[in-house]
Amino acid sequence: MRFQVNRDVFSEAVSFVVKLLPQRNPQPILAGVLIDASDAGLSLSAFDYEASARTTIEATIDEPGTILVHGRLLSDIASRLPNAPVEIAVDDDGIVLTCGSARFTLASMPVQEYPAIPEVSGESGLVPAEVFATAIAQVAFAASRDDVTPVLTGVQLEVSGTRLSLVATDRYRVALRDVPWDADGAIEDATALVPARTLQEVGKTFAHGENIQIAFSGSGDREIIAFSSGNKTVTSLLIKGNFPPVRRLFPDQTDHYAVVNTGELTEAVRRVALVLDRSAPLRFTFGPDGVAMEASGTEQARATESVDATLTGDEVTLGLNPQYLLEALTAVRSEFTRVTFTSSDNANKLSPILVTPQTSVERGGEDTFKYLLQPNLLLR
Repeated sequence: MRFQVNRDVFSEAVSFVVKLLPQRNPQPILAGVLIDASDAGLSLSAFDYEASARTTIEATIDEPGTILVHGRLLSDIASRLPNAPVEIAVDDDGIVLTCGSARFTLASMPVQEYPAIPEVSGESGLVPAEVFATAIAQVAFAASRDDVTPVLTGVQLEVSGTRLSLVATDRYRVALRDVPWDADGAIEDATALVPARTLQEVGKTFAHGENIQIAFSGSGDREIIAFSSGNKTVTSLLIKGNFPPVRRLFPDQTDHYAVVNTGELTEAVRRVALVLDRSAPLRFTFGPDGVAMEASGTEQARATESVDATLTGDEVTLGLNPQYLLEALTAVRSEFTRVTFTSSDNANKLSPILVTPQTSVERGGEDTFKYLLQPNLLLR
């Protein structure tokens, strides 16, 4: 095997395929990057049985062949090579990489022991890349990080007609975002529970493309989803299990709410929360004069602050996790935020608040993003 390739193109390709590999892999063989040189070009792939990444780049192929080399080491080397073409060849010593005056000899891993990269041939649709990446950023943070309940560590993708919804929850909050879906007549209804970590990498990788093709494939315990754009493809094994029916939690009535400047509230919450003990709630009072915040922490530290707000309905006092609220305020991506106070049939249960974008004090924003947050019990 022998080929030459542009340094920058090669470095970017290696970096892409190793991003999804876990830092610690129980099977050493899965730490490798599979490089295949053929008439179709130079293909680089990585796979850990749950997620895969593959890209094909242009290269001058002198001798076709396939090699498997340690991915993170190759990525570190490729990112620091001098400004010169890269040549990789296989000889009796192993895999030899040369670039200008730099020369590296790397160990060859056994190609025959590497698992087959998943092939996706199922029905698919298209979503705008930038819109989809934004939607992922608005939703994925609300997924649970506790592996005890695997279904909550994923983001549920739901296709319905011309709409694709992304939903995530960790029991304390729910984030939902709708994006346009072009099924091209192939698929109009589907669901897929995708690991949040994988989906976040997809968003970062494909954010600056035009469209992302999403394909559903497989069955039983090997259901997978594929995201493709340009010369790159990422696949992910779906999480098995039933995602909770969180859509029914979103209220229909929105006649009791406050509208506040997103940036002003964000900065105020960050300041007041500095004195709070870890995981302690921040006290909010939404009244006719604005929203007042109050916090008490250790060392007898206290903080108060208020910002302007327009309230429709009665005054409300409640406790909120400041970090969860800050993440919601970042996700709304609008100058103003509407905080809606929902009602519950259970008088002994705190009702969640609904956070949505607001274009101005008087005018509502797009209804494509919604965030529910469960209040905390105040001890005083």
